[in-house]
Amino acid sequence: MNNKVAICRVEHFNAAHRLHNPLWSDEKNKEVFGLCNNKNYHGHNYELIVKVIGSIDPLTGFVIDIKTLSNLIKEKVLLRFDHQNLNLDVAEFENVNPTAENIAVVIYNILRPFINEDLELKVTLYETERNYVEYPY
Repeated sequence: MNNKVAICRVEHFNAAHRLHNPLWSDEKNKEVFGLCNNKNYHGHNYELIVKVIGSIDPLTGFVIDIKTLSNLIKEKVLLRFDHQNLNLDVAEFENVNPTAENIAVVIYNILRPFINEDLELKVTLYETERNYVEYPY
């Protein structure tokens, strides 16, 4: 019997960012990123779903303790990202364009070392109700 189960924690954070490639001209940045290249930044109400997949521990009945996962997300992600300007306030984006894709990868890389290597980790990030990314896919 395969007793692999996915457990998900949903969180929210608000953050500002600007999509911009410093190697390009202002015109090229506006052409590629449109309104998202606003020099004064813009914000999103992000919805974050962290999914952990693994076998159920026969002693606890858990894949992972959801409270432990919740605290990890709050400590490592929300306290760092919530109500921040990702371009200016979050070190991981100093040289990385904070697209939804890159934000999801950064969040994954922040959380991965703290989750048992026997467990799979997936990050889904909604930038808007209609636009979201998943990593890894």
